[in-house]
Amino acid sequence: MSTASETAEKAPPSPASRARRRTGFGPLLLRLHFYAGLFVAPFLLVAALTGLAYAFTPQIDRAVYADELTVTPGGTAKPLSEQLAAARATHPEGAIAAVRPGTGDATTQVDFTAPGLDFEHKHTVYVNPYTGEVTGQLTTWFASTPMRTWFDDLHTSLHLGDIGFYYSEFAASWLWLLALGGVALWWRRQRGKRMLRPDLTARKGVRRTRGWHASTGLWLSIGLIFLSITGLTWSNHAGENFDAAVDALRGSRPAVSTELNGVPAAPAAGSHHGGGAPAAGDASVDPAVIDKVMQVADANGIGGKLTVAVPADTRTAWTVTEEDALWPVGRDSIAVDAATGTVTDRSDFADWPVTAKLTQWGIYAHMGDLFGPANQLLLAALAIGLICVIVWGYRMWWQRRPTRADRRAPVGTPLGRRGAWQQLPAWAIVVGVPVVIAIGWVVPMFGIPLAAFLLADVAAGAVRGRRDRTPETPVSPAPAGS
Repeated sequence: MSTASETAEKAPPSPASRARRRTGFGPLLLRLHFYAGLFVAPFLLVAALTGLAYAFTPQIDRAVYADELTVTPGGTAKPLSEQLAAARATHPEGAIAAVRPGTGDATTQVDFTAPGLDFEHKHTVYVNPYTGEVTGQLTTWFASTPMRTWFDDLHTSLHLGDIGFYYSEFAASWLWLLALGGVALWWRRQRGKRMLRPDLTARKGVRRTRGWHASTGLWLSIGLIFLSITGLTWSNHAGENFDAAVDALRGSRPAVSTELNGVPAAPAAGSHHGGGAPAAGDASVDPAVIDKVMQVADANGIGGKLTVAVPADTRTAWTVTEEDALWPVGRDSIAVDAATGTVTDRSDFADWPVTAKLTQWGIYAHMGDLFGPANQLLLAALAIGLICVIVWGYRMWWQRRPTRADRRAPVGTPLGRRGAWQQLPAWAIVVGVPVVIAIGWVVPMFGIPLAAFLLADVAAGAVRGRRDRTPETPVSPAPAGS
């Protein structure tokens, strides 16, 4: 006996649904969603798996590098100048570039320059702030441990170097469209409250799988679009276009001037971890004055988790910057003239342009730092949900394959009608084509694959059309008496 849902699906389409089909929006969106899901999903699957692992790197760090990163709090912390002296005794070569004072159970981290390391990498010496003892030393990248750096490279480039970044940018460039397209297709089919849950009354098969695929994708859609947008902001190609647009709108993150003669500093260089590289120091700077610099910072309301950048020479100011990624974010920064103990410049997070604040919040949330463990669990849920949606998508492709003896095929055929864009209203083509070209120009890893999908579909249609038009050669009867 057929269920009510099966009867509804077999019923003749309503005039409204026939009108929607004639416009070409549905078939075009369905075909684009199919091709994008088929070819982009493997990259999204890798991004979800590696992102799931990266989300919990803070806990992994504290387990792997417990000796370097954590101590048992006890007593009053020693002056930073003494802690720097202990670090210098362990690392006599190189200049001190930056210091991150330890608080609570965290060690003090002292970054040293070293031959063979670029400006992104430093030798970091870890000091117990209560005893002044050195607890370890690691080579770090923007203050990240080797373990976190390894997971970061895995997520962003699969450890393949520059070419590997194309994978993550390709995934981020299409994730938003797959999410929006899936919601639109599900709305055309279900609408209303039925969109929020799979149809459990459907018998096992493509309809039930589609219900899980679509309803789960609907619940994840906002989070997936957020990950797509924030991921693109630091990608190679789309990220450069984003930075150029922000600069044109004067929305870049401000930086304090470190020039004691009043020359303004250039805007801060961004990184995956939201900070630029600190200046490398030299022998002309006395690290012991850091105690005076910290007193000035405390008197001016700069506190919490800090990074102190040691200047390159005595003509340059010290900078003290808040590095609190938890909500509410602390990113206030001051420049200090160590000789006079005065603040020469200041930048408060409250005064940042809106675009700079949104970018900083987005980076922290994408990395799982903004709301602490809750943020990490949310990212994990998005990653696991996306993995399920991808698996269900491929399962539908498998379930739709022809199984009759005369039409057997290994997988299902593409969904939607080829050439559906030709049934679009004229206004949709006039408006849509320039918009798609503009998006493709700003997000190249969306535009170039889209053109490839269209060309492949047109080529496949031409081949099939030629094959269908080729008449079968009649078989001549054998001569009599042969």
